[in-house]
Amino acid sequence: MILSGVEIENEIAKGNVVITPFDKSQLNPNSYNLRLHNELLVYDDLQIDMKKANAFHMFEIPEDGFLLEPGRVYLGRTFEFTETKTLVPMLEGRSSVGRLGLSIHITAGFGDVGFRGYWTLELHCIQPIKIYPFVEICQIYYHTIEGEYFPYKSGKYQNNTGVQPSMMYLDFEKIKKQDSLE
Repeated sequence: MILSGVEIENEIAKGNVVITPFDKSQLNPNSYNLRLHNELLVYDDLQIDMKKANAFHMFEIPEDGFLLEPGRVYLGRTFEFTETKTLVPMLEGRSSVGRLGLSIHITAGFGDVGFRGYWTLELHCIQPIKIYPFVEICQIYYHTIEGEYFPYKSGKYQNNTGVQPSMMYLDFEKIKKQDSLE
């Protein structure tokens, strides 16, 4: 079941959902709009390797905007910090953003119960598009969960404080450690 906007507010009041800062004008019938922070991360090389920590640089999106180019992934983050204690958070781009040919995630729109932090956005575009800081770029919505569960407490992206590059290389290090123990 997806929570209504009224129920999202109720869950915030109960402390089961945290959205900081919260602005009621960003609340929708069954979601909440999140804004794009002014930080972007771009990998330095066009060819990246999932087995290593790839070099990148960070920069701020100027107030007068920044032009995204097709063929690159730009990692941004939400301005709002979120936390869910008993619900499954999901993230999607706003339809107005999609109609401009901009996607806010490639595969990472699914959150885990217990996630707390800023959402890293995987921005990519169909054609060049100028973006601006603090625009309402995506929406978070919440599903209930059935059955017993264990909350996400210590994953590699938990409690983040900013834009995070992929840490998939840690998965390969874990596999390598497991193989050496056998």
